[in-house]
Amino acid sequence: MAKLYPKKTEAPRKWLAIYTRPRWEKKVNRLLEEKGFESYCPLNKVRRKWSDRVKVVMEPLFKSYVFIKVSEEDRAAVRMTPGAINFVYWQGKPAVIREKEITAIKRFLDEYENVEARPLTLRVNQRVRITDGTLMDQEGKVLDIRRKTAKVAIDSLGYILVAYIERSKLTSALPR
Repeated sequence: MAKLYPKKTEAPRKWLAIYTRPRWEKKVNRLLEEKGFESYCPLNKVRRKWSDRVKVVMEPLFKSYVFIKVSEEDRAAVRMTPGAINFVYWQGKPAVIREKEITAIKRFLDEYENVEARPLTLRVNQRVRITDGTLMDQEGKVLDIRRKTAKVAIDSLGYILVAYIERSKLTSALPR
């Protein structure tokens, strides 16, 4: 069977997240690979105990999500894959995942098993580090939390700079 996708164009391909039917992550990943796409379903090694034995099973780390490296013109073909519901959107556009984040997930799962993926919960007065943008690697204290942003006081250089930063660009910082 000839592979129809991805189209042989020079369009840039980016990692995107696709939302799948529940418990279809591995199947959607396989179907996308059969179509010729580069896709990634992070699998976590988990020990499951039955009454007579313990077995290591591979479970998706992110429930109902698969990552795919795709160009804009190939996105329709991805959406037409059985079990694929739609792309994950952020501010009206498909959410782009950086290559280094995909690589970090792969390395982490190679090294550890029984990994848990939990969303970062921010609290007022929590110390955070900025992970992206012009203030990258700066630390500060959360003053206020909004739906998609957090008001952070950055207290380096003896001044306090207050900025509204997207929550996705913040991570917990170690206490000083």
